[in-house]
Amino acid sequence: MENIETGLLLMIVGMTTVFAILLIVINLGKGLIVLVNKYAPEEIIVKKQVTPQRQAAASVPATGITNQTTAAIVSAVSVVTGGKGKVVKIEKL
Repeated sequence: MENIETGLLLMIVGMTTVFAILLIVINLGKGLIVLVNKYAPEEIIVKKQVTPQRQAAASVPATGITNQTTAAIVSAVSVVTGGKGKVVKIEKL
């Protein structure tokens, strides 16, 4: 019976120690994140706005499609993709 009590005591002490050390590691990690964000913030990159007409003129080759059609296609792609899409090539099928 004494061996079981000793084993349970060692188990409780060991698990408590591991839990305490994990809490310390978590809190030190959070503190490190706060310090890094405070003293070395991420650089903000400003993107240059490109109008759909300029984008169409710069990226779409001449394929016999009118400028109005090209502008409509570029505008539709911009609306559907939320400004993240880019028309690279227009082909007539």
